[in-house]
Amino acid sequence: MAKTSPGEFIRQVRAEGSKVVWPTRQETISTAIFVGIMMLILSIFFLGIDTVFGAAMQWLLSLA
Repeated sequence: MAKTSPGEFIRQVRAEGSKVVWPTRQETISTAIFVGIMMLILSIFFLGIDTVFGAAMQWLLSLA
């Protein structure tokens, strides 16, 4: 495998970087809001599941 010179490497990195399609500000904001909402929903869901399993374990341990 041939070695690439540092200058050629930089040119290749710039060429690949120019191919990247960056999101618009509006896309970034709407995606961040969506992620925040999903995080809130999932955290409430897992809190509920954890509470139910914790209560079930307490009940099972109280039987012993």
